Amino acid sequence: MPLPPPHGFTLIEAMLATATLAILGCLAVPVFSDLLYDSARAASVNTFVHTIFLARSEAMKRGSTVTLCSSSDGTACGPPGADWSAGWIAFVNQDRDEPPVHDADEPVVFVQGPWPQGRIHANRTAFSFRPHTQGVVNGSVVFCDPRGSTTARAVIINSVGRPRVSQRDASNRALKCPGS
Repeated sequence: MPLPPPHGFTLIEAMLATATLAILGCLAVPVFSDLLYDSARAASVNTFVHTIFLARSEAMKRGSTVTLCSSSDGTACGPPGADWSAGWIAFVNQDRDEPPVHDADEPVVFVQGPWPQGRIHANRTAFSFRPHTQGVVNGSVVFCDPRGSTTARAVIINSVGRPRVSQRDASNRALKCPGS
């Protein structure tokens, strides 16, 4: 009586399957890493744009200046040149001070925590949105992750406070990230 065919894999078949899986895994890791960076950057950029729209609408609704500034603690504006990746706040700047200072009696309308995956740099210390006049709100905010300038995104705010997202700066030049 013949023996039944064996069930399972030979050692060579198992080694070939393992090698194939290892090669596919090595190819997938960089793509997956880029996907994670892109997702984190997009979420941070979208939150910043949302904050701009919120500040503009709150300024109109309240009939008062609403200021958006960097903040590492969620209560006070950061110093000039502060890294925005520590977070930011939007608050009703009732006394319209320049540079903006968040006073205890001024309501905070939005708080964003840090973005640890990258760095955020702005060419302004703060952006103030006024209810009925054009204000000094124009500027650019650049979002950089460890991949450098080639994958950076900028939020460009025009003189009436409308944001747009771009892969180039307001003068159509390539974006620059510190250290890249």
